[in-house]
Amino acid sequence: MYYIFLLAILAVGASGMVAQVIILRELLIGFQGNELTLGIILANWLIAEALGVFIIAKFIERAKNSVNPAPRSEERGFTRYGVNVFISLGIAFSLIFPIAIYFSRVFKNILGISFAEALGLHQVFWVSLFIILPLSFCHGALFSAGVKLSPLFSPRPERSIGRVYSLETIGTIIGGIILTYLLLPRLSSFQIAFIISITNLVISLFFCKYTPNRKIKYLIWLSAVSAVFLFLAGTPAYLNRLSINRQYQGTRVLDWHNSIYGNVLVAKQEGQYTFFYNGAPLISAPYPDITSVEEFGHLPLLFHPLAQDILVVSNGSGGLINEILKHPVKNLDYVELDPLLIEMLRKYSTDLTERELTDSRVRIINLDGRFFLKVTATKYDIVLVGLSRPTDLAINRFFTREFFSLVRKRLNPGGILAFRLAGSLTYLSKELIDLNACVFNSLKSTYPYVRVIPGDYNIFLASTAGEILEKDSAAIAQRLSRMNMESRVLVPAYLDYRLDQRKEEWFNQSLRQATRKSNLDLAPLAVFQTLVFWNKQFSPAFSRLLESLTNLDLGIIAVLIGAVTLLFLYLLKRKPRLAGLTIVYSIATTGFFGMLVNLIMIFAFQVFYGYLYRQIGILISVFMAGAAVGSFLLARHIEEIKNAWKLFIKLEITIAVFSCLLALSIPKLSGCPVFIFISLFFVPGFLVGLEFPLAGKIYLRGRKEAAGTAGALYAADLAGGWLAGILAGIVLLPVLGLAKSVMIAVIFKLGSLSLLFLGQETKPLTKAAI
Repeated sequence: MYYIFLLAILAVGASGMVAQVIILRELLIGFQGNELTLGIILANWLIAEALGVFIIAKFIERAKNSVNPAPRSEERGFTRYGVNVFISLGIAFSLIFPIAIYFSRVFKNILGISFAEALGLHQVFWVSLFIILPLSFCHGALFSAGVKLSPLFSPRPERSIGRVYSLETIGTIIGGIILTYLLLPRLSSFQIAFIISITNLVISLFFCKYTPNRKIKYLIWLSAVSAVFLFLAGTPAYLNRLSINRQYQGTRVLDWHNSIYGNVLVAKQEGQYTFFYNGAPLISAPYPDITSVEEFGHLPLLFHPLAQDILVVSNGSGGLINEILKHPVKNLDYVELDPLLIEMLRKYSTDLTERELTDSRVRIINLDGRFFLKVTATKYDIVLVGLSRPTDLAINRFFTREFFSLVRKRLNPGGILAFRLAGSLTYLSKELIDLNACVFNSLKSTYPYVRVIPGDYNIFLASTAGEILEKDSAAIAQRLSRMNMESRVLVPAYLDYRLDQRKEEWFNQSLRQATRKSNLDLAPLAVFQTLVFWNKQFSPAFSRLLESLTNLDLGIIAVLIGAVTLLFLYLLKRKPRLAGLTIVYSIATTGFFGMLVNLIMIFAFQVFYGYLYRQIGILISVFMAGAAVGSFLLARHIEEIKNAWKLFIKLEITIAVFSCLLALSIPKLSGCPVFIFISLFFVPGFLVGLEFPLAGKIYLRGRKEAAGTAGALYAADLAGGWLAGILAGIVLLPVLGLAKSVMIAVIFKLGSLSLLFLGQETKPLTKAAI
């Protein structure tokens, strides 16, 4: 039974990690790949898990108190009751997992929303909460049930908390590694879900002999046999096809694959192929938006005296490259991160894409665009960025001061950088002006000459030479005429309209009234402004709230946290019996620290390396590995600790110091090797893991029930993580930047330390105080 229990808790941890990453990836596709929704998704996962931990812990504790036989029979009867709860929760988790995947794909269809339509942040919150709540609740409840079973093998309850926490965390690591390197490259989400469900159900079968409840026994056998039968009958493949077809209803889905970088789907409607990347339409062929591709494919080259070496960064196929090749270029390098996208373009080729990808002048490079610019020695006359909406960190990293500086090093004398942003010739809202302004400010700080051609999308041109400022519509029209180039859009009358000097003056005047801040790698203001602009279309009230947070700074946050701390101090002075809550509050701030630092480092990874979709599982696993090692070491030596309170305070100080060091070092990590950056995830996890069992020892003093203690502390830990997830992704990281956001954890820890020092004086940890 002992080894079966160990295996069961390991399976709980592994299942939770696999389920979290799978659902996260599926929801990211539905939310069009926006990593800032990661904070909302993870926050909802944590709060649902906290509810499961806390509610089931209370439920089990009340059930024990209702048992009145002799002590031994009470313990025996309650143990059987605990086994029943553990088995029932395992069955529920196994059943809900594939259902959650299905709803993660079809929620837009159910809500009557087009698959290509973006959602407001409030919709992201409620949709993710609805899908995640049942699954995460069951997983959190399994933790409390596991803590209740653990004392069967260890008479000391403080050890049971640390042991289950350690085992579950080790299972999380194992699950992340297996998922990243074994399951994801080979299996669909439904196949993975069925394998996890079958594994959990088979392990639960070994607990049957410890329960006299025949209904539970029949249910677990029926569930296990049914799951195996459905898996062998091909149900996962059927659900995969059914959910994808319903997700993209209205089009004919031709192909769907996950790569290590993202998800690629090919759909066809009335002869038009659309290639979706992480749920967002990226390329259309053979009938592209002719105005868009002709303007962007010709104007930057026409402003250059003789463009021969061209670099296109992402989204070049589907018309843009075709237009560029009408010029007398010698070489065109097309950089696209995901080789699967190119593979799909070749597999479902059209005359347009075939011409683009087979032209002898075109060299296709499957690398991250920023990494390629760092390592290449090639210089270019024109660099075109095919992406046009900095809606997430992966795209925003091509609109920052750091990227613009990198491009400048790879431009020939007189070379031009060109990209597009959303615009309007009728009305520029404040959020649209600020979006363009923060990118313009970054560009202007890097290049001496910048020109913006306003329109429904604004074309930005930047160069070290002043020629881009001098050419007017007449000069461009004359050059087109001399080249004898056919164009359905760029006729003289349209050029006069598009390059009207009065429109440019109007736009430049608008920028003077906008933000003076710049868009940076570690302060992605353009993403926040895009969020405000995006939400104004779906939720004007919420958009106004976001807009009001634009001027948020550390001083305001410090005042708010200080006020909360002073309120707690006042309550503790008036009611010393509440002082036991200082431990709960400290664990909540540690949960905030863990989630905040985890998100900051995940976002930094995306900014520095650009392929988060591939490594999200392993990043979380390394963090959890640190938590496992920390909790295991502390739990193993917990009886040897003489002054737990003093050690707990030292850990709080260590977390605050680490946060300060991280804030100072983040900007310097961009050039470090990937494996070193990934290994850094271990440190904050280790600190979180050390603190949890120690808090259990302190908080449990004067209490006999481990499940209730674990539930209170674990719920506080997850609640702190929820707060960080909600605030960090939406507001803190885009507005304050990554480095300043880390300092919020320092401010929280200074507050919790104040409460702990007062709590030490009041000696709160008695049964009455708790």
